[in-house]
Amino acid sequence: MPYRQGDTLYHPHNFAGDPVEAARMLLGAVLRRTLPDGRVLAGRVVETEAYDCPRDPSCTAGRFHAIRSAELAAPPGQYTFWVTHGHPLLQITCRAEGVAASVLLRALEPLEGQDSMLDFRPVSAHYNLTSGPAKLVQALGLDVNEVRGKPVDWPPLSLLRGKALRDDQVEISLRKGVQAGRHLPWRFQERGSKWLSG
Repeated sequence: MPYRQGDTLYHPHNFAGDPVEAARMLLGAVLRRTLPDGRVLAGRVVETEAYDCPRDPSCTAGRFHAIRSAELAAPPGQYTFWVTHGHPLLQITCRAEGVAASVLLRALEPLEGQDSMLDFRPVSAHYNLTSGPAKLVQALGLDVNEVRGKPVDWPPLSLLRGKALRDDQVEISLRKGVQAGRHLPWRFQERGSKWLSG
């Protein structure tokens, strides 16, 4: 197994600071979902992206989306979702309560429960299972209403520290899917991973 059941959990206070630092920190972490029947679905985080509304020209939350802004400004270390083109994308809130900031989980490398993931997201191409933010939400069978607002150490969906990546294993690049602020180097990915988003 790439991780053990007793591996150290992340806690909400680990996300009280800069989302850019948190995005880098999360590479190599393990996102683990335990289904009601006891089956475990787990994946290693291989791509993340930071959003920090106080200094982020791409952030429309505070300007146009009051409800989304309130969600992103929740206490740190909570799961939330940004919906784009009808697809929910899993994020983790950062900074102090009242400040809209988050890390988007962009891609996972499946570690356990791939057959169950395929039940939620039937695909023929193996690397298409969790190689994108909307894909991983679907593959884990996440219910937005159930997960939103839960802390990162919530047992049914928890973040474990996993094995941290060295700097030479990490590629930093421009963000995707935004125009304003696209130049900010706030997207982190594991160099050479086959599971990165397209």
